[in-house]
Amino acid sequence: MTKLKIIFAGAGEFGLPTLSALVDAGHDLVQVISQPDRPAGRGRKLTPTPIAQVALDRGLPLERTDNVNGLSLPPADVMVVIAFGQKISPAIVNHARLGAVNLHSSRLPRFRGAAPINWAILAGDAVTGNSIIRLAEKMDAGAILAQSELTIGDTETAGELHGRLSQDGVPLMLDTIQSLADGTAVETPQDHSLATMAPKLSRESAVIDWTQTPFQIARKINGLAPWPGCRVRLDDREGKEIARLTLLRARPLAPSKAGAGIVAGNTIDSQVEILDVQPEGKRPMTLAAYRNGYPWQDGFRVTSIV
Repeated sequence: MTKLKIIFAGAGEFGLPTLSALVDAGHDLVQVISQPDRPAGRGRKLTPTPIAQVALDRGLPLERTDNVNGLSLPPADVMVVIAFGQKISPAIVNHARLGAVNLHSSRLPRFRGAAPINWAILAGDAVTGNSIIRLAEKMDAGAILAQSELTIGDTETAGELHGRLSQDGVPLMLDTIQSLADGTAVETPQDHSLATMAPKLSRESAVIDWTQTPFQIARKINGLAPWPGCRVRLDDREGKEIARLTLLRARPLAPSKAGAGIVAGNTIDSQVEILDVQPEGKRPMTLAAYRNGYPWQDGFRVTSIV
């Protein structure tokens, strides 16, 4: 392994395994760049990003900024960018000797954008993976240096897939920067005609239309868990609200008729089996555990809320 001087730019949890692996592999993290601290939690206390917190814990040189392009950076061999959330100018992209690379959680050019993991499940894809690309002026459009492939589980949630992909990115990144260092890296331009988008999601994205197919409904529940989460109101047979919860995992069954959101055993409309839920203010649990302590009866109605 060639020891490299690395600038790391990131904010979200997706980059944590790679940041730690770069340090553990003996590379010199000459600068970690993250977003400014933001209010979080019930007390709205200023809180570092996950990447900034690891940098603090491990004693890495840390810069927190809302404008990376205004920084004066130290000399470096390569810049690694993962889930950073800022547009980086060409001057910063080309600052390091070997340039800048980005770990993106899809097999580009499929699912360029902010939420590729969610959209892979929403689209019903059987496989996904990571791509390491060169940073380009157009979002997620740079040349591909490496890719991986993972099978998506039948009832896998976006949160679970996020965790697997974040770990999968570690060897991919270590191998890629080594290939850059020894001059064996191969850059393959993307076929832009095949590009699809993965736009940012919102709470409105999680509203369920029970007249959709069971496959579409289950994909939405799984693909939007844990965030933004398919939040629902549970009403009794008289229409009185008795609970609020988030549907976290589901399995599609054979469709029988247009759905109306009516509880039937462990299913909705006998078409979508609900496996995991999270009562409002409580921890996630299986539907079986929920039914042991909370009302969930045939004929109750489930209605989406934002």
